[in-house]
Amino acid sequence: MVKILTLFIVITLIFGCKNEEKSSSVTDNTPENSQNAEENFGIVIHGGAGTILKENLSDSLEAAYKAKLKEAITVGHEILKNGGTSLDAVTQTINIMEDSPLFNAGKGAVFTHDGSNELDASIMDGASLKAGAVAGIKHIKNPINLARDIMQKSEHVMLYGAGAEEFAQTLGYKMMDTSYFYTKNRYESLQKVLEKEKTKDEKKISFEDPFIKTSKFGTVGCAALDKHGNLAAGTSTGGMTNKRWNRIGDAPIIGAGTYANNATCAVSGTGWGEYFIRSVVAYDISALMEYKGMSLQEAASEVIQKKVPALGGDGGIVAIDKDGNVAMEFNTTGMYRATMNSQGELIIKIYKEE
Repeated sequence: MVKILTLFIVITLIFGCKNEEKSSSVTDNTPENSQNAEENFGIVIHGGAGTILKENLSDSLEAAYKAKLKEAITVGHEILKNGGTSLDAVTQTINIMEDSPLFNAGKGAVFTHDGSNELDASIMDGASLKAGAVAGIKHIKNPINLARDIMQKSEHVMLYGAGAEEFAQTLGYKMMDTSYFYTKNRYESLQKVLEKEKTKDEKKISFEDPFIKTSKFGTVGCAALDKHGNLAAGTSTGGMTNKRWNRIGDAPIIGAGTYANNATCAVSGTGWGEYFIRSVVAYDISALMEYKGMSLQEAASEVIQKKVPALGGDGGIVAIDKDGNVAMEFNTTGMYRATMNSQGELIIKIYKEE
C-alpha cells in the first residue's frame, strides 16, 4: 500500500511539473509579446545641413522642402511597416530626394568648377557589414541604386567615374544626358561663386544667398531599422559647388559619411566632407557606443558637437540604433530632417531652434 501511494505521489509531481512548464511556455510566447518585438522599426532622413536660416527661405520654399521630406520618409516607412527590409527603405527613400531639384543629390546636384555635375553615393547593410559606394559619376539618375548594386552584384566596395558607369551599363542602367542634372538655381549659384573668385573675396561666398548657403552641405541620407532587427544607412550627394580636380567628399566613404552595424546603429552624415573623413564620423559614433557604452544620442553629440568642431569642421548626422532610438544632431544653423517611428508619428524640422 505504501509503495502504491508513493508511486501515485511521484506520478502526480511529474505531471504537475510538465503542466507548469507548458503553461510557462505559452505565457512567454503570447501573440502580444511577439507583436511588440515585430513592431520595433523606424526611419530617419536628412536633406543636408548648413547655413539654413528662416529669413532666407520663403514660406513656399519651406513648404516645398517639408512636403518632399514627408513624401520621402513616408515611402520608406511604408516599406518597413509592411515588413520590408531596411535596405529597400533606405534606397527608395533616397530615390525620392535624388529625383527632386530641391536637394544636392541626383537631379538637384550642384555644379563643379567646370560646369559639370559629379555624383557620389554609398550604402551599408548592418546585418552583413557589406557596403557599396560610387564616386564621380555623371550619367546615373539615382547613384544610390548603383552603390547598392556594387555592394550586391560585384566583389568591390567602391567604383569611380567611367569605370563605375561601365559597370552600370553591364546591368542595363540608362545613361542620362548631362542636361538632366541642370537646374537654374544650382547653375546660378556656381556663377556667383565664380564671380566672387574673380574679386578674390571667396570668404564671403557662403553668405550671399540661400542657394549658395545650402549647396555646400546639401547631401541627402537615410538610416532605417526594419522589423527583422536589421539596420541600414545610405547617403547621396552632388558634392560642393565649385569643386575642382574630381574632389570626393565623405558621402561615398564608408565609415565617414555612411555606416551601419546591427550591433550598434546606422548613420548618414552631411557636412564639410574633408572633416567628416578625417573624423571618421559615422564609424566613430558606432565605436563610442560599442566600446564606451554610450547611448546613440551621447555618441552623436560627442562627435558632432565636440570632435568635428575641434578640427574646424561642421555639419550633422541622422542615425537610428538597434532599439529604434533616433538622433538628429548638427552644429550648423539648420538641417533638413525628418523621422518616423513604428507608431507612425512623423517629425519634420529644418531650423536649429525647432
